[in-house]
Amino acid sequence: MTPRAIARVTVLVTAIMSAAGARADSSSRDLASYYDRHMALVDGVAYGWVGRGAPSRMRANVVQVGVGRDAYYALQNDGTLVTWIDAPDKATTLMRDVAGFAAGESGWFAIDRANALWRGGGSAPAPGRIADGVLAVCIGDGADYYVARDGALYVKGLAHRGQYGDGRLTPTTDFVATARDAVAVNAHTGHAIFLRRDGVVMGTGGNRYGPLSSHGLGDKADRWGPLLDRARAIATGSRHSAAIRDDGTLWVWGGAFPVAPAKLMDGVVAVAAGDTATIARTADGAVWQWDGSGAPRRLAFQ
Repeated sequence: MTPRAIARVTVLVTAIMSAAGARADSSSRDLASYYDRHMALVDGVAYGWVGRGAPSRMRANVVQVGVGRDAYYALQNDGTLVTWIDAPDKATTLMRDVAGFAAGESGWFAIDRANALWRGGGSAPAPGRIADGVLAVCIGDGADYYVARDGALYVKGLAHRGQYGDGRLTPTTDFVATARDAVAVNAHTGHAIFLRRDGVVMGTGGNRYGPLSSHGLGDKADRWGPLLDRARAIATGSRHSAAIRDDGTLWVWGGAFPVAPAKLMDGVVAVAAGDTATIARTADGAVWQWDGSGAPRRLAFQ
């Protein structure tokens, strides 16, 4: 095995071991983006903003941030998961003893400190236990995903755009395994991508605007297919996707970006994608936002 291959395996194994606390709806617990709502975690403080607005300070003592279409989420350092819409000082407690979570259009997932998965939101009066031994999760637009300890990727929800990735186009009543060797998973408007243990980004589902690169371009792909190699982290928005390669370069494709993956920035450690926005943190701690494919702006946190 070459030194680069060894380094990649080391990175991915580390991700697997820490995934319960390190995966939200982006590549990192420090960034979140969903349509036009965004969050960033800076020195334990959660900041939020909408569109191209300026980030505003929301809550302190936070270890992970997340967003839905209409709400903000934060995991406090005591393991309490909270949410709010307009008043962060009046946040609602969703669950305690949480290690990591994901939020989206239809609700939220929480992984507790024993690696059990819980689902909340919607019409459910209280979170329900879904599975044990879970390492990574994602709430999509109508289809939800989780990665088990053995790397199996499970899916449940809408299937009409090929969201399951195993050829089916009708939904199931329970979560079913449709891929293996997964490390992380992200999903958005009718499509999903996952990071395979060997660093290959795989994708399935709707692909009218290119979030799956050329895989099923113009309509949909109903089976998982490779999109990019040598990746260590992933994110996807409504029309485009992003990945950080093992050399720290950020690559994007779909939407306002080219269909073929294109290099966007060096020295990136985290990335999130929304509707047209792409948000990245570089190794020096700076946070950048692109709106479409134009030049990025550096965000200020005060």
